[in-house]
Amino acid sequence: MKTSSLLTLASALLIGASAFTSPASAADEGFVSLFNGRDLTGWTASKENPESFSVKQGILVVKGGKSHLFYTGDVNGGKFKNFELKLKVQTTPKSNSGVYFHTKYQDTGWPDNGFECQVNSTHKDPKKTGSLYGVVNILVLSEGQEEPKGGEHIKRDKAPSTDGQWFDYDITVKDKKITIKVNGETTVEYTEPEGGPDSNFAGRKLSEGTFAIQAHDPDSETHYKDIEVKVLD
Repeated sequence: MKTSSLLTLASALLIGASAFTSPASAADEGFVSLFNGRDLTGWTASKENPESFSVKQGILVVKGGKSHLFYTGDVNGGKFKNFELKLKVQTTPKSNSGVYFHTKYQDTGWPDNGFECQVNSTHKDPKKTGSLYGVVNILVLSEGQEEPKGGEHIKRDKAPSTDGQWFDYDITVKDKKITIKVNGETTVEYTEPEGGPDSNFAGRKLSEGTFAIQAHDPDSETHYKDIEVKVLD
């Protein structure tokens, strides 16, 4: 085949590849990274067990005693009201973690403000990945295990996430509506009632705030990467 013909064919293939990938690129428009994959720049760990968070080979490793890692970077001034947050998560057999939104930094304890999106594939806690913790719970009950009190319950045979496999976690807040998706499947669609949810947490109410990632206990190890946000009107 002549050289000119080879060049023409190569150009055609490149154009075709570009046309094929452009929809995916368009879908990512408006998203901004919150995690650089190198270190914890833009994030602040609570004073309680800050060593529970580290970065290895582009992955945020969450392993250690109870602690929370709060986003304190410059994106949108570190405050988010309406947004779409997407990230990739990988659990292990004892993973028990969570992603908070509309929260704010505090030195110790479980966050007093905001909502938690649960991360748990097989931990003994029956509230699994995809739960809006304590508000709308994705429940997987073991034999003889009692149904926990509080919140709405959606029962399943297994969690929507699997240990050892990366999954896509998508959390969207638009005014009074919260939508949680796991690998594209909607697990929760919740509209906050007037006065906020019926719970024991006064700070569990839609407002605005930052994001946080939870380290639950020393036996739990969870991995995060590709943390991105799109601010919505």
